[in-house]
Amino acid sequence: MNEKMLEMMKTKKGFIAALDQSGGSSSKTLKAYGINEDQYSSEEEMFDLIHEMRKRVFTSNAFTNEHIVGAILFEKTMLSKIGEKYTSEYLWEDKGIISFLKVDKGLQDEQNGVKLMKEIPNLVEQLTVANSHNVFGTKMRSVIYSANREGIKAVVAQQFDFAKTICDNGLVPIIEPEVDINSADKELCEEILKEEIVAKLKEWNSEDKIMFKFTIPTKENLYLDLYDFDCVVRVVALSGGYDIDTAVEKLAKNNRMIASFSRALLQDLRVDQTQEEFDNLLNSVIVKIYEASIT
Repeated sequence: MNEKMLEMMKTKKGFIAALDQSGGSSSKTLKAYGINEDQYSSEEEMFDLIHEMRKRVFTSNAFTNEHIVGAILFEKTMLSKIGEKYTSEYLWEDKGIISFLKVDKGLQDEQNGVKLMKEIPNLVEQLTVANSHNVFGTKMRSVIYSANREGIKAVVAQQFDFAKTICDNGLVPIIEPEVDINSADKELCEEILKEEIVAKLKEWNSEDKIMFKFTIPTKENLYLDLYDFDCVVRVVALSGGYDIDTAVEKLAKNNRMIASFSRALLQDLRVDQTQEEFDNLLNSVIVKIYEASIT
C-alpha cells in the first residue's frame, strides 16, 4: 500500500470522481453526453468514445487535486492511455489524484430485497494488474431495495469477503452497499445496514484499511461514528440518481462524508461544447461538489 496515498485519502480535503461506467451504463452515459447509439456500431467503438469523454474530463484544467482527491476507473479506462501514460499513472503523476478500480462484474438477480454482486473469478488477477498501474484501491457495488435483514446481511457478508481478498493483495477496498433512493423503507434499510456493518467491523483486523460508499442517509450523520474504527479510511457518498443540487444539499448535512458522484458530476457536459464551455461547466460542478464535501 502506498503510504503517501493513504495519508492523502485520510486527510486531504476534496472528493472522489466516479468515472467507472461499465458496459451496461456506458451507452446511457454517452447519450447524456450527446452521442447516440447510431453513432457507433460495436462495443469497442462505444468504449473508445467513452474513453475520449473521460480523457476530456481528466485532462481538463478544472480537474485538479485542488478539489479532487481520487477517481474511480473502469478496467478498460485503467488499461487505456492518456498521451503516453496509462490513465491511473497519468492521474497520479500529472494531477496528484489517486485511482480506484471498479472490480465488480455487475449484479445478480434480486433476491430477499437485494442484488448481490456476481462472482469475480479473476479478482486476484485484476488486483495484480491494478498494483502494477499504481492504483490505490478498488470499488464494488451491491444494491439494497427493501429492509430485509437476511438480504442485507448477505450483502454485507459478501462485500467484506471480497474486501479481505483485496486487502490481502495490498489495496484499499471501497465497500458500496447502495440503498435505492426510491426504497419505501429507505431509512430502515440504512439502520439495518449500519448494524450489520458495525458487527463486521468489531471483528475486523484494524490493519486492513477499508472505505465505504453509501447512499446519502435519510438520518443525517448516520455513518459518522464508523470513523471510530481504526480501519476506516474514509466514508463517501454516491449521488444515487439525485440531481446535482439535491445531492449536494443532502451531502452537506453529513459531517466527514465526501462525495463520490458520477451522474451528478457529468450531467451538464456535452460533446459539442467548446473546450472553454466544457471546462467552465465542469469547474462549476466540481466546486459545488467540493464545497458540499468539506462542509
